[in-house]
Amino acid sequence: MTKELLIYLDGKLVPESQAKVSVFDHGLLYGDGVFEGIRFYNGRVFRLDEHTRRLYDSAKALLLNVTMTPEEMIRATVETVRANELRDGYIRTVITRGVGTMGLSPYKCPKPSVFIIAASIQLYPESAYRDGLVMATVATRRPRHDILPPQVKSLNYLNNVMAKVEAIQAGAEEGLMLNDQGLVAECTGDNLFIVRDGAISTPPLSAGALDGITRRVVFEIAPELGIPIRERDLTRHDIFTADECFLTGTAAEVIAAVKLDQRVIGTGKPGTVTQRVIARFRELTQTSGTPVYE
Repeated sequence: MTKELLIYLDGKLVPESQAKVSVFDHGLLYGDGVFEGIRFYNGRVFRLDEHTRRLYDSAKALLLNVTMTPEEMIRATVETVRANELRDGYIRTVITRGVGTMGLSPYKCPKPSVFIIAASIQLYPESAYRDGLVMATVATRRPRHDILPPQVKSLNYLNNVMAKVEAIQAGAEEGLMLNDQGLVAECTGDNLFIVRDGAISTPPLSAGALDGITRRVVFEIAPELGIPIRERDLTRHDIFTADECFLTGTAAEVIAAVKLDQRVIGTGKPGTVTQRVIARFRELTQTSGTPVYE
């Protein structure tokens, strides 16, 4: 019999079969809430402080008053991993608006709810990391900053979900999302980078890209490796004609993309720069982070 996971729910660790939220929770009813996806490797939670700060930034943007301090959230996260005796895996931290009356007003929800899940994950098969992903441009656009700020990781992920559906229906593993100007924003769950003439480029956050934690790590890794890196507007043409392309995300980590809309990118295989970034990223994940077992 499979052992039940222990879930942190509003101050207590409970078996997953008992970890339930109310049908009147506005996170469920209206997607009113925020979340973070976090990875842990070799008994260390990777970039936990950065993830926690982004979580609280998202909550602040939504006027969602978190009853826990960031330090308490960090301790609860580590405690949840430790209670499940895990050394490698994925954490999903969620803050919902909480239980309230029917209707959109968040002021009818007196107390937010917090739950933390620590489990294993494999977003893509090993063959995708070896051979690279196939992408397709989707019709679903990333919202403008005045519609729904891309920096807020809210529970309303329908925009991304519908884009993912389009990509799968097109026979691709990932969908390229454009903004309202037709410029590259990001993929359905990952930031995008290209390599051209030995230099790395990625869309600016103003284009609609999430301020990804793994994206930030690439900006640290590139100078270490002596690789130029910059933000600039990208079009589909830039990806078609790139020497290499790779995606980054907490769940996906760093993974090559080798085809977009039936156009082979570069040689059609993960490139040298991409492989160097992946190797350094994996080294960092294995040797740094907030210790779980001390």
